[in-house]
Amino acid sequence: MPLTDTAIRNAKPADKARKLFDGGGLYLEVAPSGGK
Repeated sequence: MPLTDTAIRNAKPADKARKLFDGGGLYLEVAPSGGK
C-alpha cells in the first residue's frame, strides 16, 4: 500500500514510535510526541 498524503496527515502518535511502510522500502516514522 503506498503512503498517501491523506494517510500521512492522519497518522496519529502512539505510546511508542511506529513506522508506516509504503511497500517499496520507504517508511514514515511517527514519534510519540507527534513528530513525523
